[in-house]
Amino acid sequence: MGQRQWASWRYRGLQWHQAVYPWLRSHLWLKRSWFWRGVLILSLSLLVVRSLPYLVPIRASDLVQDQQAIAFSDRQGLPLGTLLTRDQEHTVAVDLNQISPHFLQAIIAAEDRRFYQHGALDERAIVRALLEAVQARQVVSGASTITMQLARMLDPTPRNLSSKLKEIWTSWRLAAGMSKDEILQAYINRLPMGGNVYGVEAAARSYFGIPAQDLTIAQASLLAAIPNDPNRLHPYDHWQALKQRQIYVLDQMVKDHKLTRPEADRVYTETVSLQPRQQGIVAAPHFQFWLASQLQEHPAQVRTTLDRPLQQFVETQVQQVIGSLTAQNVHHAAALVIDNHSGDVLAYVGSPDYFAEAQMGRNDGVQALRQPGSTLKPFLYELALAKQIIRPNTVLADVPTRYAIPGARLYSPSDYSETFQGPVRVRVALANSLNVPAVRILEKVGVPTFLERLHQLGFVHLTHPPEYYGLGLTLGSGEVSLWELAQAYVTIARSGTAIPLNTKILESPPTISPSASPPLSSPTSWQLITDMLSDAHARARAFGVESLLTLPFPAAVKTGTSSDFRDTWTVGFTTDYTVAVWVGNFDSAPMQKVSGVTGAAPLWNRIMLHLHEQREPAAFPVPEGMVQRSICAVSGARPTPACPAIVEEYFAPADLAEYEQQPDPFYQAVQVQGGKLKYRFQLPPEYHEWLAMQPARVRLTNVVTNSGLKIITPGNGDVFLLESTPVGAKSIARTPAIQRLEFKLAAMPTQPVEWRLNGQRLANQTTSSLFWTLQPGNWTLQVRSGEQTDQVQFQVELADARSQTRRGFSFKREN
Repeated sequence: MGQRQWASWRYRGLQWHQAVYPWLRSHLWLKRSWFWRGVLILSLSLLVVRSLPYLVPIRASDLVQDQQAIAFSDRQGLPLGTLLTRDQEHTVAVDLNQISPHFLQAIIAAEDRRFYQHGALDERAIVRALLEAVQARQVVSGASTITMQLARMLDPTPRNLSSKLKEIWTSWRLAAGMSKDEILQAYINRLPMGGNVYGVEAAARSYFGIPAQDLTIAQASLLAAIPNDPNRLHPYDHWQALKQRQIYVLDQMVKDHKLTRPEADRVYTETVSLQPRQQGIVAAPHFQFWLASQLQEHPAQVRTTLDRPLQQFVETQVQQVIGSLTAQNVHHAAALVIDNHSGDVLAYVGSPDYFAEAQMGRNDGVQALRQPGSTLKPFLYELALAKQIIRPNTVLADVPTRYAIPGARLYSPSDYSETFQGPVRVRVALANSLNVPAVRILEKVGVPTFLERLHQLGFVHLTHPPEYYGLGLTLGSGEVSLWELAQAYVTIARSGTAIPLNTKILESPPTISPSASPPLSSPTSWQLITDMLSDAHARARAFGVESLLTLPFPAAVKTGTSSDFRDTWTVGFTTDYTVAVWVGNFDSAPMQKVSGVTGAAPLWNRIMLHLHEQREPAAFPVPEGMVQRSICAVSGARPTPACPAIVEEYFAPADLAEYEQQPDPFYQAVQVQGGKLKYRFQLPPEYHEWLAMQPARVRLTNVVTNSGLKIITPGNGDVFLLESTPVGAKSIARTPAIQRLEFKLAAMPTQPVEWRLNGQRLANQTTSSLFWTLQPGNWTLQVRSGEQTDQVQFQVELADARSQTRRGFSFKREN
């Protein structure tokens, strides 16, 4: 190229440079300016974010675990066990210098090898985990540090992106306020170690019976393996899986140069023995956990009122009795023994085996709320006696009875036997736990009044209004605990004087001891209830004279069975002790025809006999101010020559005049030819339906009614509720038992009977009953047979199809 041509190109280049360079320089500087501004803003943001944790640090003082172990002993000072916290989680906090160095090395090797080299996060581990995940297209390993694991322990949340960010934030706060040793100590004291055991100290005590500072390398490496999967590496349940994980821990210790390979192999083959699963508890685990939760303070030692030999006896009997009932689908039981004089709790068993977690053994049957069946009836009868609604010689009608419940079908109480006893005395009705007489009494007493009395007796869990329980309250429609029942029966045993139940023996008793509450009513009514519940002959109809409820010394007892055989109860007392027993299933599965006398009574019987092996109890006191007189067992009145059986019953002196003067209401004297008196047995009309139900071979042939022709069903004034199908709903086929009503006479007529309804003739026949399809309206039923007539009026209403059956009532379908 020539010189001139080169000069020309050079000149053009300079022109381009002078024209373009200023523009390029201005624009490139602008771009570099925004880039550096972005870098600066990002840097400042990160700096602010990383500085914020230092404004709200979490310090070691914020994580102090001040709950230390509580040692429980019985009334004689015998150890019951040591709980490592107040609740049902075994844990205890210790300093790092109280932990074996072997465990510290093992847990760091297994969970976070670079714990002392990185901050709250391990950036190297994060990069490694990301690369492994990209290569494998799935998560291969985690990058959580010990600090991050501690953050998760402090605030466990579902594993997602939001919770992960929260975990990182908490980790930064921990690192901002605590040293590495403080973080490690807080972490080790919270490690999940299988089941309800937390922390290395609790694990060392529970599994090996030693403190954490005495752990060997073999023991330490096993415990360090558990936190990886506490449920699947539980020492008692998954020993082989735990040993497999121990290999990993030992390998990591070898990599960290804490062990040589020969040492690791020797440690793996070393025999390690576990202590029994009771986790340091000798007896009464449910009681200890419950009592610990009730303590206002946190003492190191608590001397309880329990009697350890008795406690262990009751625990053994619970297991044996439940073992004998397994075939009837019975798996759980609870028992409570109380000293009536002091209120001391002597034995407390919440389940057959507290440590059988798979069988719900940790459930506490003493405190659990269950339907009490008939065990509340004594309190109703006592209240009725105290208010003079009934007297000891009152005769109650155990006959078919119906109550109209708004928005539901008629409520017809009945017993499990599906039979009725007719006229029964108060003593017999209570002792045999008859349902209809109890409901009749509650109707007279009033549900609100009875509920108030139950509250006075300590049934604090009956919190619903009276309408919620209804007349079913006396049959167990509410839910109570075994503890509440035992406390209430202690009040009966003490003639109505309540006393709080004691669980602790104070080293320095208060200068003023808590006095018993004033009697809820006169001791006489309570003593009458005790006399009735201790009368083996009175309960013979239902239980026989020589049943498990009958002991060789005076004892009062009551059984109960909830609906569908889900709960069975036996609660009874002597002058010295009260024993309350529940038998059933914690999941409410029905037992197979197991009642109070076959389920709970065997256990009650064994405990009572054991309590009185050395000394029989004193006799129960005679009801104060009462005198005994002979009465007719059927009518409850002063006996006549016609009375088939005579018994003794208590009377208040004020009632003796009436006793002497009032004629027998059932056995009436009539004068016959020759001036002689003859007695005829005549029951009131309320018994007519019951009489008609009796088989001909046992029916009383000398019954005389007010008329030879008597309608017993329906009763005069009865109201029947007819279920209706909602508009737009599919038609539901009704069975005749629901849609039809039986018209029934008290006796078989000798002549044809003409049946008329609202004047319309229905039939003319010689049978004693007739079925009629229910129709809404007001009806008058008339019958005529020869010269005899009778009539009743009744009503049929449409029930609200949307209404639901009230809680506490069961309805029987007529056959």
